Amino acid sequence: MSMLTRTRGATADDLAPARSRGARESVLSRGAALLVMGVFTLYFLVPIWWLFIASTKDRGDLLTTPALWFADWNFFTNVGDLISYGDGIYFRWLLNSLGYAVVGALLATVFAGMCGYALAKYRFPGRELFFNVVLGGVLVPATALALPLFLLFSQVNLTNTFWAVLLPSIVSPFGVYLSRIYAASSVPDELIEAGRIDGAGEVRTFFTVSVRLMTPALVTVFLFQFVSIWNNFFLPLIMLRSEELFPITYGLYAWNTQLNQIPELRTYVLTGSFLSILPLIIAFLLLQRFWRNGLGSGSVK
Repeated sequence: MSMLTRTRGATADDLAPARSRGARESVLSRGAALLVMGVFTLYFLVPIWWLFIASTKDRGDLLTTPALWFADWNFFTNVGDLISYGDGIYFRWLLNSLGYAVVGALLATVFAGMCGYALAKYRFPGRELFFNVVLGGVLVPATALALPLFLLFSQVNLTNTFWAVLLPSIVSPFGVYLSRIYAASSVPDELIEAGRIDGAGEVRTFFTVSVRLMTPALVTVFLFQFVSIWNNFFLPLIMLRSEELFPITYGLYAWNTQLNQIPELRTYVLTGSFLSILPLIIAFLLLQRFWRNGLGSGSVK
């Protein structure tokens, strides 16, 4: 009995330093993680802060005042001048980008969701081959496809049109891949079979049952595609010639190339660049609740 007691006491004494070491390691690892996240947060936020500060200054204060702090507040004046410059062409570019991004992202999400769902839930000859081709499409950079797309669209006289930017944007290999992976794990086969027994067709089952279960993945596809189309530069560069069809990225680039001839465009480019990121922030803030709901429903399952 005494030997057992001494053994137990020694074990407790041995565990105490281990607990303290574990606590110290936990604090150190947590501190290191917070430090890394803080550095990356500054890395992403400082350029946005600088852009906001620059959009509040007039042209004379841009190079003579601190880059990361305010001078005279001219933000609303700069915005008014930006909107009125060139008969409101900036507002036209903004609407063009919204049209390209919203319509293209919606169509890409619908097509990618349906294709991924079919690859996950239906068995047919060549399914895996088709999926491997989709995976290959994920690895191909968009710039490598720009020239072949231009040649194809020029053959059917669709260059310098709205369709030249929209049609290539509705194809999302990554969206198909993500939709298949998510549908395979989140949509039970029993639920689909129950819908068939109740007399629901395949299309109705997809849009009324499966889409709700796939919402987090579909929102992710939409947001990725929205950001990709909004930031798209190379495709409009080779497809468009009319200024009225430019998206915001290409329009600001066109202004930036004229800074030597028209110096006041510098303020318009900075203010316009800051305004151009606001739709992306708004889209993320509006759609993030779907991710939280998806994580919550997944934990309940």
